Amino acid sequence: MNTADFLLEQAPEDSIALCESGRDYTYAELRAGVSALTERLTPLGLTPGASVGIIAPNGLFWVSAYLAALRLGLVVVPLASTLPPDEVVARTQWVGADALLVGRSQLNTLRHLLPAGFPILVEDRLVPSPRKTPPVQLSPSVDVAPDQDALYMFTSGTTGEPRAVRITHRNIQANTDSILAYLGVRQHDRMLVVLPFTYVFGLSLLHTHLRTGAAMVMQSSFVFPQAVVERMITERCTGFAGVPSTFGMLLRNSTFGDRALPALRTIQQAGGRLAPALLEQMAKAQPQAKVFVMYGATEATARLAYLPPEELSRRPGSIGRGIPGVDLRVLDEDGIPVGPHQVGEIWASGANISPGYLDDPEATARKMPGGMLRTGDLAEVDEDGFVYVVDRVEDFIKSWGHRIASQDVESAALYLPDVVAAAAVGIPDEAAGERVELVVVRRRGSDLRVGDVLAHCRGRLAKHMVPEVVRFVDELPLNANGKVVKRDVRAMCLKESGMRAAKVS
Repeated sequence: MNTADFLLEQAPEDSIALCESGRDYTYAELRAGVSALTERLTPLGLTPGASVGIIAPNGLFWVSAYLAALRLGLVVVPLASTLPPDEVVARTQWVGADALLVGRSQLNTLRHLLPAGFPILVEDRLVPSPRKTPPVQLSPSVDVAPDQDALYMFTSGTTGEPRAVRITHRNIQANTDSILAYLGVRQHDRMLVVLPFTYVFGLSLLHTHLRTGAAMVMQSSFVFPQAVVERMITERCTGFAGVPSTFGMLLRNSTFGDRALPALRTIQQAGGRLAPALLEQMAKAQPQAKVFVMYGATEATARLAYLPPEELSRRPGSIGRGIPGVDLRVLDEDGIPVGPHQVGEIWASGANISPGYLDDPEATARKMPGGMLRTGDLAEVDEDGFVYVVDRVEDFIKSWGHRIASQDVESAALYLPDVVAAAAVGIPDEAAGERVELVVVRRRGSDLRVGDVLAHCRGRLAKHMVPEVVRFVDELPLNANGKVVKRDVRAMCLKESGMRAAKVS
């Protein structure tokens, strides 16, 4: 089945699909938008398998463009609207995209960078106003093979250069069904969406809510976290999803931790380890909401594992076990499953695993040998098979002969209530090999000092793990998905290493 048909087949015409800029759009209006963009794409004469880029904010245009392209058998290339224009063009050309679907606000910066005559479809009004959209009978979609590519999804690039991951129709449908099997999204749910659809986590929210016929409330900005809380209240949102930086801001720079949100029943967290201090605070803040800690990768279409909410307090720090349809294992260097509390690398297999990277057989063979996914995350398991991520291979700090998990240092710092976010990195050091440096974002108005952070870390960490340098910044370098970019943190520390910094005495 074509994935566009799979996603829309159960949605009632009169149910709300999207809430955007003060207006609700029904599924009938969404289908009208899909029909309008299908009609605009068809004259381009693109054959199934051709690729088209989409660059626009989350909203009716983005979703309509995505579904219209899929229905025509095209491969969608989601491009973050926060990317520099020259990077958008470079990625468009690198994947060999044959056209771009562009939001109005992105057009002017791209128009003069693309080759003359390159096909661009610009955002236009998609549904009549006032809202009186008759039922739309979509023309038959193009038949696609299950293993035909549906997406070229760029990795987040938090530890290296991004790659284009091939995601098939089978991958999307399998992962969507797996997520719905444990998450329990209902037709009357209203998800507040702050994650971009250009990120696999954000896109999984779109897939699961379209498939269920539920509503998505678009929140275009996260600059003011208090505005997000107010939107949850006014829109009666039942669901919210975010990455660690999202929850750090909400819990430490808004009333999310103190405000009653009775409609909120589900919280999803993925995109990296959320420090135990923040996880505990979140669970106490909204006790009526089930908190799902999840784990995934772009190469897995989205999800690989989840921790059932009832296990949250019993197994702090765990990402749970494989989701339905996924075989998740922690293996040693010889490919043998590790025993309880031994460290190995997480490997996964299932129908959601990508067939590989676009035009990169060497990286595909290294990362996805034999159809399995090698995640690059080191972890251990408990006696019941629940998995605990220790750190990414690239993020371990080797100091004074010790291997230090950067996440352990960060988690210790986040027990300070005035710390909103923290990133620990290893910086070359003649004596230690690498010294631990900690970069911290404080709560607005905080008078937290370097000495306070160091004293706190001495009380919670082994001596060799205590940061040698602490730096305060207004914000950590984040990618378009809100994830901390460790290589940029390291670059920042190297640049500042000659400047004044507090050291352990």
